Amino acid sequence: MGSVSNLKLGQHVNEAEAARADLYGLLAALFYSPPSEILLAVLAAAQMDGENALDAAWNAFVQCAASTSAAAVHEEFLELFVDRDQQKLELRATYYLEPFLRIDEQLALRADLQLLDLPEGLLIAEVEDHIASLCEVMRYLISAEANLSLRQATQKKFFLAHMQTWVPQLCAAIRAHPRARLYASLAVLANVFFETEMQAFKLSKVVRQDAEP
Repeated sequence: MGSVSNLKLGQHVNEAEAARADLYGLLAALFYSPPSEILLAVLAAAQMDGENALDAAWNAFVQCAASTSAAAVHEEFLELFVDRDQQKLELRATYYLEPFLRIDEQLALRADLQLLDLPEGLLIAEVEDHIASLCEVMRYLISAEANLSLRQATQKKFFLAHMQTWVPQLCAAIRAHPRARLYASLAVLANVFFETEMQAFKLSKVVRQDAEP
């Protein structure tokens, strides 16, 4: 078991990339454990001025954070992700895949993680296909000491291979849970963010194709 890492974002990471890394880090933290009183207070004061869909989802999440307590969110986290009843939600990729694909995905993920040569302790959850660990990997890849095109290519390959196919189902399941409150708002934010990532990765392919002679 690890803890959410505090990666140092170097000068090679621009403001937009740093914001992506921070959001992946926040998702990793909140999907791994409920927020502390301090984190909840920080979130409650973190309104944004933008007008796009991601900004709107963020501000709705912030408003939700401001209207609850750490104790209430802790209870919500237990009800959604820990208590073993019929409404418990799984945060692992393999749960959302067809049974015949699960072993192949686990093997492929482990192979890709070995190739990435991640720092020890980066995978914060007990299992590598947990959404918290995958978000933390994406945070690391954004922050890695490599040129921008190489970082983006690695991010895209990892996201499309190990997140794109199932994160929308996870977000939908959380939103639909009758006891989800703050985490329902977080799921909306996560879904908008993941959709933004998908579109950006698709656009990067179109841009490269257009640039070819």
